[in-house]
Amino acid sequence: MRLLEYKGKELLNKYGVKIPRGAIVKSLDDVQVLKALKFPLFAKSQVPFAGRAKMGLVRRVDTIKDAENAARDYLGKVIQDYPIRKVLFEEGVNVAKELYVSITLDRENRGYLMLASTEGGIDIEEVARRSPEKIIRLYIDDYEGLRDYMIRGVAQKLGLEGSAAQDFATVAKAMYRVFTEYDAELVEINPLALTTDGQLVALDVKVMIDDNSLFRHPDISVEDSDYTMEELEARRYGLHYVELTGYVGIMANGAGLTMATMDLVKEFGHEPADFLDVGGGASKDSVREGLKMLLMDDRIKAVLVNIFGGITRCDEVARGVVEALNEVKTNKPIFIRLKGTNEEEGRRILTEVGLKTYETAEEAMEALSRAIVR
Repeated sequence: MRLLEYKGKELLNKYGVKIPRGAIVKSLDDVQVLKALKFPLFAKSQVPFAGRAKMGLVRRVDTIKDAENAARDYLGKVIQDYPIRKVLFEEGVNVAKELYVSITLDRENRGYLMLASTEGGIDIEEVARRSPEKIIRLYIDDYEGLRDYMIRGVAQKLGLEGSAAQDFATVAKAMYRVFTEYDAELVEINPLALTTDGQLVALDVKVMIDDNSLFRHPDISVEDSDYTMEELEARRYGLHYVELTGYVGIMANGAGLTMATMDLVKEFGHEPADFLDVGGGASKDSVREGLKMLLMDDRIKAVLVNIFGGITRCDEVARGVVEALNEVKTNKPIFIRLKGTNEEEGRRILTEVGLKTYETAEEAMEALSRAIVR
């Protein structure tokens, strides 16, 4: 799960990393808080992907009126299926040099890897391709941790001396703390600006954490992440949902069966619109909410439901399907494979509302293929 920029900065700032003065705006009423800052400011749409400036999602604002216009333009705008809910306004920084530094998992060596470079401000992949000698690599053993002598070595290679080297030690230790304490997969500052007065300031931050660890981090909200509105809604009902780019809606119980169903859709020459796992012990409520999401998705032409009832009861699934159809009026065809615990009762419930069920997922998929035009 990738955190929004401002949240990553908050975490690092808590451990001593300098960040530009700024404020988050979530509505036009919030713009007035910007009067306490020094203009010009930079309005930065909070979206979880790179290339914001090229998309026109970052701009300079010189007055409070400009800031209001930027907030009006950005808030509510949908970019790559992600709605902009927050805009970060920050004071400008006088930059003398831009650096790159990150900590990530080193799976091969079962530890961590710090990457640093004097070529900040661009993708590290581009630096690796163009000037691989400019990438500094520091392997960190999980048991030994990040030591002062290691940090001094990296600072020296970056050309940092005196107070800047001391600031870098603070930055590196803060990044390591966030990485280890928040179950992160990546902590990146790019660029890390060396200012004209010799300070190090994090201008842009990327933090990715393992979302399976969220129960340990109550200060992290999924609303500050790269989840779409649909994915956020799914989590509220205990559903595992990932939006894809196709047109066949998929709902199954269990990650393995859901992935196999996606493969089946591809095998028949169609494209999955989602990964939706209602869980091994799916309830009527989770099935209802999951199916409603698919039925209300304008991209989806047909829905394939693939249920194998072990712990999951087929009659519970059937009742959830019926409730979803009662709440969402749709003409989208639904093809249901129902097999396992209480399947006879489940089939009876669905038959009463005019829904046919299939013995195998292949039979359901064959019927779906005949019913929709690609």
